[in-house]
Amino acid sequence: MPRGIAKDHVAKRAALRKGAARYFAQNGFDRASMTGAARSCGISKALIYHYYDSKEALLVDILDAHLSELVATVETASGQGMEPLIAAILVAYEDAAPEHRLQLDALHTLPPDQKAPLRDMQKRLVSVMMDEINATRPGLPPDRLRAAAMTVFSILNWFYVWHRPGKGLSRGDYAALAAEFVQGGLDRI
Repeated sequence: MPRGIAKDHVAKRAALRKGAARYFAQNGFDRASMTGAARSCGISKALIYHYYDSKEALLVDILDAHLSELVATVETASGQGMEPLIAAILVAYEDAAPEHRLQLDALHTLPPDQKAPLRDMQKRLVSVMMDEINATRPGLPPDRLRAAAMTVFSILNWFYVWHRPGKGLSRGDYAALAAEFVQGGLDRI
């Protein structure tokens, strides 16, 4: 008889995603194992396999949850101006450094059918940013508009690497600086 779904199934999956993302990001997805992921989450190997049938399935769930949250965040903040959009992205990134690192380092390891929906979400993020840039600086040719959007993400995507909470600028202050920087650049192109 199959095992039923626990009442806290969703919360357990979220905790597994978080713990496994930290483990995969620290050890490199290609070198990481399900045994190591289970151990880092404080659970048995059997239990992690109850939730995920493979390391790739776990990675897909981690990236899907991360990118879905980012897409919802940028869609909510879109149309409010560059600073609110940048601030929203930085807030969404705040506790997601491992997931973000996996997005950059491990997405390419997935087979095309698993990678495609995740890439579509990445494209949606870029599209929303392009729309905001176009509202701020209408008339940019498509290639420059896309390059400008990717430049904004370059400014934001590595914030987690160098920023130390409690030292220097807060996320909000950095969002204002980044928006001012982006606006100044858009005014000149």
